[in-house]
Amino acid sequence: MRGRSRTNAADPRHRLKEPQSISVGLNDGAKLPTRVTIRFGLRDMGVAPAGLERANSGHHHLLIDTELPPLDKPIPNDFNHLHFGAGQTEAEVTLKPGPHTVQLLFGDKDHVPHNPPVMSPRIRVVVAEPQPPKATVPPTRKYKRIRRGTR
Repeated sequence: MRGRSRTNAADPRHRLKEPQSISVGLNDGAKLPTRVTIRFGLRDMGVAPAGLERANSGHHHLLIDTELPPLDKPIPNDFNHLHFGAGQTEAEVTLKPGPHTVQLLFGDKDHVPHNPPVMSPRIRVVVAEPQPPKATVPPTRKYKRIRRGTR
């Protein structure tokens, strides 16, 4: 890797100087619908697309129902490790009903976690069964019957 540097746990030259904070925008134990918008919060760092070398920046990875990956290697890209390499700060996610865990992990331009890792706490959520739409019955109108022509 001549001429290129990576911001990762194995390279002490690229350690973050200040503790950073990141949040997933959900409360632990939250009850969610099957389709939910998750907002990513980040303080004291910048968001940049994958592949773009920018100091003190990176992009979000949403970990769903999985443990942390190795912090000195690129974050996997699969159903449990969602990459937001275009620099997105929110995502609409569809989850099956039941209990889940979600966690954000911030990665550098090469999808490698920073050193020290910038990550949210692991949040437990419960996704509710979708409710069938309620059948709507048009309101009944009451008419007063008027007789005409009879006396």
